[in-house]
Amino acid sequence: MTRRLVLSYLVITLFVLAVLEIPLGITFASSEEVRLFTDIERDARVLATVYEDHLEHEGVVLGPEESLDYASRTGGRVVVVDRLGTSLLDTSPALELGRDFSSRPEIAQALNGGLATGSRPSETLQAELIYVAVPIGSGGRVYGAIRISYPRSTLDDRVRNNWIRLAVLSVVAVGAVLIVGWMIARSVTRPVRALQLASARVADGKLSTRVDPDGPPELRLLAGAFNDMTERVESMVHREKAFSADASHQLRTPLTALRLRLEAIEYSIDDTGRADLDAALRETERLSNIVDALLALARSAGGTAPLVDVDLAAIARERVETWRPLADERSIRLDYQGPVTVPAVAMNGAVDQILDNLLSNALEVAPDGSSIRVVGAATTAAASLSVIDEGPGMTDDEIARAFDRFFTTNGTGLGLAIARQLAQASRGSARLRRTIGGGLEVSITLRSTAERSPR
Repeated sequence: MTRRLVLSYLVITLFVLAVLEIPLGITFASSEEVRLFTDIERDARVLATVYEDHLEHEGVVLGPEESLDYASRTGGRVVVVDRLGTSLLDTSPALELGRDFSSRPEIAQALNGGLATGSRPSETLQAELIYVAVPIGSGGRVYGAIRISYPRSTLDDRVRNNWIRLAVLSVVAVGAVLIVGWMIARSVTRPVRALQLASARVADGKLSTRVDPDGPPELRLLAGAFNDMTERVESMVHREKAFSADASHQLRTPLTALRLRLEAIEYSIDDTGRADLDAALRETERLSNIVDALLALARSAGGTAPLVDVDLAAIARERVETWRPLADERSIRLDYQGPVTVPAVAMNGAVDQILDNLLSNALEVAPDGSSIRVVGAATTAAASLSVIDEGPGMTDDEIARAFDRFFTTNGTGLGLAIARQLAQASRGSARLRRTIGGGLEVSITLRSTAERSPR
């Protein structure tokens, strides 16, 4: 955001400089040409008055010092001709006197009593000239003419120097705008950066994070709203945790007492009531499983626990060994397949709970003598675990609703919901699909350790 603000300041500054300085430079070039011709004309008329009397009475030019001094000071060339166009004075030492200048259009115009200004290429000097030629005379009579000329580069140098000055001014202005704009942008975006960092900390479960209201009124209001939001979220999470702890005690204790009472009367009933007792015990076990699942969902929904480094492969091998005795009772082959280590980041204990739910579901639907595979995989960006069974599978409609709470084709209807909830709380995802040979593949994908963001 800081760079975008500075860039916007820079674009505006460049636009303003272009709007102001380009017309200014063009105007200066035009006015400098007019000013130069005006100055040359004034100098030519001054020098013309110096030589007027000599040309009128004697037809010669005496005292060339004024012209030589002018040429040495200004770099211009002074040529004085008589009424026939023959040069009587020329400040260029390379050219001799007595040359005929009557063919020069500016000299011819001046000898006719007119003022000549302009520019033309000089074949003698092999350069572009700017010139002013004025007649020398009085009372309507012309005794000669004087021409002052400069190389065109004199005017071009003045215009170029002005453009250089404007360019330097632009560079200074742009540099000042960059420095001041950077300082202003940093001060404006500082509260935004603070909000961004605070949001990242809250997303990582640090709900006690608050920001100091700073900056413009709009950002102070935003900071206040952010603090109110995090305070409410923190309060809700704390209440949810308190509810989970209370529910664990208030629900489990009666269910445990009920199961103990049912088991106590097992030996005091006859065979006619045993079927009802077994059904009651199964329902009690089912209620206990539902309570445990609901509590797991409640804990994972908060998503406030920090992420830790875990090895999916090690966890998978340990859970496979735990569930293997149940699988062996039904001749179900249960194995882990994949790399020796699969590094990832997840909530502490989340992967264990996910695998327990997935393996429990898979064992419920897997036929006797079939196989269940737990497959691990890792890339530089992600790590995954998949539980693949050879059960009856699901229809497309059932797959679409499989992660919904209490939707079930067998069991409590909370196993897959818990798995997805825990995966999402660990900044990952869960996926379900049919396998080619029948059965289901449930996969969880988590960030790898290499992709873990700084905490």
